[in-house]
Amino acid sequence: MTKKATYILGILLTGIVFSYLQYLTCCKNCDKYKAKETVDSTITNVTTPTPTSLGFALSDPKGGFDININHHFNFKDSNFGILKPLSPNLDASIGKLKTYLASHPDKTLDIIGLYKSSEKNTSAFPNLGIARAEAIKHYLVNHGISSKQLNCKGLLDDNLVPNIDGIFLGPAKYNFNTIDTSDDAKAKAAADLKALHDKIQQNPLELHFQTGSSSLNLTAAQRLKMFDIATYIDKADGAEIQVIGHTDNTGNPDNNLKLGLARANTIKGYLAKNNIPSSQIVASSKGQTQSIASNETEEGRAKNRRVEVTLK
Repeated sequence: MTKKATYILGILLTGIVFSYLQYLTCCKNCDKYKAKETVDSTITNVTTPTPTSLGFALSDPKGGFDININHHFNFKDSNFGILKPLSPNLDASIGKLKTYLASHPDKTLDIIGLYKSSEKNTSAFPNLGIARAEAIKHYLVNHGISSKQLNCKGLLDDNLVPNIDGIFLGPAKYNFNTIDTSDDAKAKAAADLKALHDKIQQNPLELHFQTGSSSLNLTAAQRLKMFDIATYIDKADGAEIQVIGHTDNTGNPDNNLKLGLARANTIKGYLAKNNIPSSQIVASSKGQTQSIASNETEEGRAKNRRVEVTLK
């Protein structure tokens, strides 16, 4: 091979090596950059879930009744108070429902309140769904629908998505029932209602106050008792809730009588806030006269500082 040919070959090899090294240090980095850009683009383009929106939809194929409007009972996250104002179209539909139920005494309506497991239940009821159903029921009763034809239930639904303001649009479903109106069925319903009454009376709901506090943290068992009480007064004619305040024997008996009544009125207000009609709640006080434990110990005095919620 001549010197000239060797020289040319050396130049070619040098060019090849240089090009390869340039690829390693530049182009691969370009590929990595493109890959990272693709990933970043994918992350940036994540879509926001569409808020759940359930209209006021009620259908009874057996009775030929159907309402389906895109208007709602709305609730804030972790809240059971209906947001107002409501749509005039919703109130007009409620008027139609009132007429239908009044002319069909064999019909009842289940109100099924929806809630998410991430929500905090601050109500007196077993779950936030029942509390929302109770709020809707209270609104319907105030618009002339009989509470005897309304049943409240709760349903966990973690697919619910609030809107950007943290509001759930219409978190409730509805279901019509046709009940048996025979004499045997009526007798059974009356017996079941009496059994519920006796259950509540035999094991009243007791609420205790922390010293210097009027706040309540209900247990699961207490929430179930509250739901039983709310259910009973819906179905029984002339039913009333008795809220009775009690104290320990520390201090003046007359002052303790007033203190017991103040505690009873606090619970009455709490029940009303949870959509139990205040017209069906009677607050009274026994003061220090009905102790259930010894007043000689702090533990006993704490048990005596209570409010009992029972039935008339």
